[in-house]
Amino acid sequence: METQKTELRIEPITEQNRTEAESLHIASAQTGFIESVVDCLKEADKKKCWRPVGIYAGNTMVGFAMYGFFWMYFPFGRVWLDRLMIDERYQGRGYGKTALRKLLNRLQNEYKRNKIYLSVYKENRVAIQMYEKAGFRFTRGKDIHGELVMSVKLSD
Repeated sequence: METQKTELRIEPITEQNRTEAESLHIASAQTGFIESVVDCLKEADKKKCWRPVGIYAGNTMVGFAMYGFFWMYFPFGRVWLDRLMIDERYQGRGYGKTALRKLLNRLQNEYKRNKIYLSVYKENRVAIQMYEKAGFRFTRGKDIHGELVMSVKLSD
């Protein structure tokens, strides 16, 4: 399917849209590839470095993402796009690809960094293909959960 003409936008998760975000779900075949939105938001409540956001097509939240900056990566820190999901009802419409592009622009502008990291399970072939098309490459590293680390160098 082609991307619908509705422009996607990224909005912070707030008390007003939290319940809507928590109702988003991945397809059953994707179970284990990403934490639930409920779990992500609990983590963001504890660690203020996380920035959870909703992905909207018009007035409908179609997806969720979470990103942040981590100083623990010496000496300069790292910007991580740690979670990205499109609700199972809206998959196959190009929203993931468009959201990824918008998120990368947002991260570059917000953190003034050109290198963005993420991690992915090797079995998540669809996500890996999307990330590779966006310029991500494997770093040969793994995160604390055993996921493969990928990074992209964005142009200035």
